Amino acid sequence: MTNRFVNREKELEYLTRVYKEQTSSLIVLYGRRRIGKTTLIKEFIKDKTALYLIATEESEKENKKNFQWALSDLTQNSLLKKAVDLEWDDIFLQFKSYQPKGKKILVIDEFQYLGRANKGFPSVFQKIWDEILVNDDVMVILCGSLVSMMIKQTLSYSSPLYGRRTGQIRLKQIGYKDYGTFFEKTDKINLIEYYSVTGGVPKYIELFNPMDNIFQAIENYILLRQSFLYEEPVFLLEKEVGSIGTYFSIIKSIAAGNHKIGRIASDLGIKQSGATRYLKTLIELDILERIVPVTEKNPEKSKMGLYLIRDNFIKFWFRFVYPYRNYLELENTGYVLEILKQNFYDNHVSYVFEDICREKVMDLDIQRQLGISLSKVGKWWDKNSEIDIVGISEGFKDIFFGECKYTRAKVDAGVYFNLKEKAQKVNYPPGVEKHFAVFSKSGFTQRMKDLKEQDSQLYLFQVL
Repeated sequence: MTNRFVNREKELEYLTRVYKEQTSSLIVLYGRRRIGKTTLIKEFIKDKTALYLIATEESEKENKKNFQWALSDLTQNSLLKKAVDLEWDDIFLQFKSYQPKGKKILVIDEFQYLGRANKGFPSVFQKIWDEILVNDDVMVILCGSLVSMMIKQTLSYSSPLYGRRTGQIRLKQIGYKDYGTFFEKTDKINLIEYYSVTGGVPKYIELFNPMDNIFQAIENYILLRQSFLYEEPVFLLEKEVGSIGTYFSIIKSIAAGNHKIGRIASDLGIKQSGATRYLKTLIELDILERIVPVTEKNPEKSKMGLYLIRDNFIKFWFRFVYPYRNYLELENTGYVLEILKQNFYDNHVSYVFEDICREKVMDLDIQRQLGISLSKVGKWWDKNSEIDIVGISEGFKDIFFGECKYTRAKVDAGVYFNLKEKAQKVNYPPGVEKHFAVFSKSGFTQRMKDLKEQDSQLYLFQVL
């Protein structure tokens, strides 16, 4: 395992470009806990003049005091540590008066806590930006991990800071294609298995030390009551939404196989309208996603919508930890491990493998390695059939069908024939050029390879 800077090059390049501009800038950087925001900031400011302040859940007065002390250390002005009860504008005027060589940076991490301590703080900071900082050749980064609060305080139309920001970054999880860069050696572990548990959250990846046996790693770092990840979803949601009861019930229902809003509401004994706002919040937090068949013309109005758990770790936890907490509290991990071993691959890893393959298709498309250009990539289904990957080109000139197989055995030609049969059920205009792909973890039989040589429409991808 390595703690080196991984995968945030585009975000780092953007921040560097903004820093070099000859104007002041206000950047909002946000994303869920453990996603790597602070790591990105520290990498960016490490060779620059920067004042880094992390807001806390203490009172506004204590946060002011912390700001003064940090500013005192930066400017070598010891009087700031002796000053009592300075107002925010006085503190920022002191910051403005500090003029080092080159542009200075101000980072307020966990910005949302200042707004929680004083609901009027976004208005206070808007005035400070307009009257003190905007012409000071400064780069300000407001960073936060409570997504809903950051949106409300800095990005929404109702926020006093709306229209002030010059840019924003919502930090997402690491994609599978970069997952292996976290590990010094990958030859002894199955990256797909590990990714299916930790997802692309850097902190989880760092904590979940690789072992030859994935189940031993799961027991050590998730199932044991003392482990860091044992109650992580509880802490994550409590910070965001406070009362977690209904949110947990919704995620648990989806993990159990209820994906339509009607079934979710029925399972919980509530009206569909009552479930909607909870689902919306969980989507905003990147925990859930709503998907429709990729061929739908009006996705927002489609009645085919399904709600899925987007986050791999949350998905794993609600399938294999939350339903068995009674056993785990009594330290009966052996029973839970047996259930896990019976269901891990077919009911969890195989679905994550589909996501990995869809990501690969999009990467191949960006790199122009498919021979066609796709404008949309997703899933397709009707009442009787389902296709793992369907991609559509602009103007519907080409359509791409893909099947994903996470099996120990090599994939044979029957999978391809079955895919072509299902593809006939998809409604698409006449004259569209059809392309087919099969994705396998374990490779392909000779029969399948021979078939590929004879069929120019067929692609074969082994994904490891």
